[in-house]
Amino acid sequence: MKFTIRDSVKEDMPQVLGLINELALFEKEANAVLVTSKDLQKDGFGEKPLFHCFVAETGNELVGTALIYPRYSTWKGPVIHLEDLIVTEKMRGSGLGTALLEEVVKYGHNLGVKRISWEVLDWNEPAIKFYESKGANVMRDWDVVQLDEEGIKRFLENT
Repeated sequence: MKFTIRDSVKEDMPQVLGLINELALFEKEANAVLVTSKDLQKDGFGEKPLFHCFVAETGNELVGTALIYPRYSTWKGPVIHLEDLIVTEKMRGSGLGTALLEEVVKYGHNLGVKRISWEVLDWNEPAIKFYESKGANVMRDWDVVQLDEEGIKRFLENT
């Protein structure tokens, strides 16, 4: 199946949200997605977009997406973070994941970033093998640390 990869536009966000929800279901977190398509439209477009998004489409259907945003490394300098690379189930194995990752890498290279980073679930062996086959270093000795909204509130209440 043929596909095209391009920069997203505001009007893509309802379908991007559908892909995000598909990923959440795959990751056994179906009820964890709180963002709306309006949030994505507001946050990704305008004067100071918080993220950049590539979409892959076939016909009028989005079948993949890669959402990235800038970060800064105190050791390296400018970097980007790949929040999610999503390929809809029917397109897995088609080369779409590789094509999306290539767009992200070219984008980062053109920005002159020193690193592109992302996380992968430790049980998602197909994704780990895919990333390693592309030359990525899966750092299994690092743990992700987060404060969610409730954790932020509790932290501030206790300081």
